Amino acid sequence: MAYISNLISGTIDLLVLSILNKKDSYAYEISKTILNNSDGLLDISINSVYTVLYKLEKENLASEYTTLVGRKRTRVYYHLEPAGKEYFNLLSKDYFKISEGVKKLLDSLGSIENE
Repeated sequence: MAYISNLISGTIDLLVLSILNKKDSYAYEISKTILNNSDGLLDISINSVYTVLYKLEKENLASEYTTLVGRKRTRVYYHLEPAGKEYFNLLSKDYFKISEGVKKLLDSLGSIENE
């Protein structure tokens, strides 16, 4: 169902930003948080998460740091910078405005069927 991935792809940035807005996190943890907190409805690949993280870092909205885990293993954490927090606030306001508008339109046209 390719149409689902098209719908989700526009919101992955917002999902990743919302997690980083709460706490620093690493890619696998972000992917699992999305899956678990959506009751399994949103299964975002780790590659999609990395794509967003690299983009946020390139745009100076997030930064990374490495932490030693165990004796030799390291883990890369991502941190939301102040500009990233501002971007998250703007993006989330726009998302809710758009989703409310879409729902109102579909409701008014009788396009949503109750299951």
